[in-house]
Amino acid sequence: MPALRFTRRDVLAASASLTVLGAGAAPAAARAAVSPGFSTTRLKLSSAGLDPSHEGLVVAHLTDIHIGPQTPMARVKAAIAACAGADLLVMTGDFVTYAKAPIALFAEAFGDRPPMPTFACLGNHDHIVNAAKVRTALEKLGVTVLQNEHTVAQLKGADLQVIGVDDGTTHHDDVAKAFSGTDAKHSRLVLTHSPPTADRLPRDEGLVCLTGHTHGGAIHLGGVTNTVFRWLGQPYVRGLYSVGGNHLYVNRGLGSKIRYRAEPELTLLTLNSAEAA
Repeated sequence: MPALRFTRRDVLAASASLTVLGAGAAPAAARAAVSPGFSTTRLKLSSAGLDPSHEGLVVAHLTDIHIGPQTPMARVKAAIAACAGADLLVMTGDFVTYAKAPIALFAEAFGDRPPMPTFACLGNHDHIVNAAKVRTALEKLGVTVLQNEHTVAQLKGADLQVIGVDDGTTHHDDVAKAFSGTDAKHSRLVLTHSPPTADRLPRDEGLVCLTGHTHGGAIHLGGVTNTVFRWLGQPYVRGLYSVGGNHLYVNRGLGSKIRYRAEPELTLLTLNSAEAA
């Protein structure tokens, strides 16, 4: 295969996508390309050890909401409303960006969500701003926040273990601690913010791991963006991957004005047993 060749223009354009991993200004053309809405991705995944009662369980997944100027509140509320009918809602970090002020908007954003169990883990921006304040604000709204811990939810008459691994980008992740005390014979769902954490999950267990962080490449120029992200240690940019015998899904995220060919996303995931898949 011939070596990849990039022009200076390719590299400069691809570098705009790095804003998902740090601060930076987007080109005006990229800002103008933002869609005011979001798309809904529906997919089915098999999960080893899924309790028969959880066959067909629907998980609504949102991530990288970035409450505040980056994300129209109307988009957030519409996406939350679109989760109606799911069995549970999970949110995988980056509720804020760089300021504490948007934490006061959490009640408006999440307070009127459809009645269902709701779980969250934290992202790198939550840690940059104030992880404790973000967690407290979410918990006041009835959201269960998991930082290297797990909880058991009763859904459809059976236990679902929800495992939350804290953010790996800021080195707060501890997979062993998060999985301690879980039972591989029962339904499990893994939440974490940074996709490469999937490389450290127990192998070949058919786990379903939901993540975000990348904004789907933010400004997605195909192979150029994918190559840049690999250079940055982020080989999983968007969509579904098989990683170490487990399923990894990288949601494109809901927030941020900086997007091109990476539309904001709500994922509705239906779980099936490995035998049914």
